[in-house]
Amino acid sequence: MTRVDDVSAHELDEGYRRATLRLIPFLVFLFILAWIDRVNVGFAKLQMLSDLKFSEAVYGFGAGIFFIGYFLFEVPSNLLLERIGARKTLARITILWGLASMSLAFVQSEWAFYAIRFLLGVFEAGFFPGVVLYLTYWFPSAKRSRINGLFMTSFAIAGVVGGPLAGLIMGTMGGVAGMANWQWLFILEGIPSLIAGAAVLAFLPDRPKDARWLEPKVAAAMSAVVEAEGRAAGKEASFKVALRDGRVWLCALIYFCIVSGNATIAFWTPSIIKEIGVQGAIAIGFLAAVPFIAGTIAMVWTGAHSDRTGERRLHCAVASLIAAAGLAATGALIGHAVLALVALTVAAIGILAAFPVFWSLPQTFLAGTAAAGAIAAINSIGNLAGFVAPYVVGLSNTLTGTSSNGLYFVAGLELLAGLLVLGFARWREGASTDLAPAE
Repeated sequence: MTRVDDVSAHELDEGYRRATLRLIPFLVFLFILAWIDRVNVGFAKLQMLSDLKFSEAVYGFGAGIFFIGYFLFEVPSNLLLERIGARKTLARITILWGLASMSLAFVQSEWAFYAIRFLLGVFEAGFFPGVVLYLTYWFPSAKRSRINGLFMTSFAIAGVVGGPLAGLIMGTMGGVAGMANWQWLFILEGIPSLIAGAAVLAFLPDRPKDARWLEPKVAAAMSAVVEAEGRAAGKEASFKVALRDGRVWLCALIYFCIVSGNATIAFWTPSIIKEIGVQGAIAIGFLAAVPFIAGTIAMVWTGAHSDRTGERRLHCAVASLIAAAGLAATGALIGHAVLALVALTVAAIGILAAFPVFWSLPQTFLAGTAAAGAIAAINSIGNLAGFVAPYVVGLSNTLTGTSSNGLYFVAGLELLAGLLVLGFARWREGASTDLAPAE
């Protein structure tokens, strides 16, 4: 049996480098497809609502119900991944979400809209926490903030790519073959997911030992490192025991607050840009990319800086507080186009920067099946904010004619996230982590 001692530090680092270059770009590409298929309804909304006579509240409920399906099926999906492997699990997820997204092109009623959005959540459930879990098979905890940050640039890259792409489709495809521009949006952005699902089966190795591009002794050493961490004192391996750990539920609450901001900018950025006075789908699409470009830079820098310093708590808290300030300022400045866009960009910087550091926290006290189930539980509960936040913003629009009050509500949740991390979470970096009231 290969031991870590049998492999030099240089060989091990080269293994991590190869794994990063082989896995991260492909996983980022998959998540970009998932994110685009999840949030393109925000661009379709610009024309879809008037065509189908849907209200803003109907849109907000339909956008958010995705996360109910996501919530119900995420833990089972991640536990299944632990049993059958990432390759089969991620291929199933990718193909089914592509089919569901394409089906949205043919909805005619509110209930059909709700049903397909719900199914989209069911089918995508398990992808994000599955990748977070999958990366723990390859990289030790000391490298995970940076690796998570690299993977989670997919949030931001999807916003950078998705906005202009959706704008171009919406601006040029209306009336082609007798279909509306929003129908073409769902169809054309769903097809690549079907192709990508087949590529997962052909390309993605389940574990280091399955990677043909790694030397067997290096692959074994990489696995030995993460297995040794899993056996370290203080890391819980039982899912049932983990669910009785208050740290897991506090993580879920913090993540709920963080995700509320992400869902808001994902589903409402096109509408907010339109509300501040920008006209034309193509112009809206390109401007919608600006906050995500800034967020990408912030996400990568924060993840790398957190790994370099070994500090997690302040990185996550400060990012959440910046997000709160940006969202509140966006609501206050909604009538001033340039200032509102600047504020929205600040919000995106804080929201996206919080993600990679947050996900390094639960992994410091979870391992094995506990990690598989608890990461999925944290993500699924947290992502319920994806239902709450879009619906509140949509309701605000319906009742008051502006997004401002909804943005203030979401800013309050981001503020709560920052305060919870600062005031109630004491993270001791290392093999064991406590989540207890700060001294």
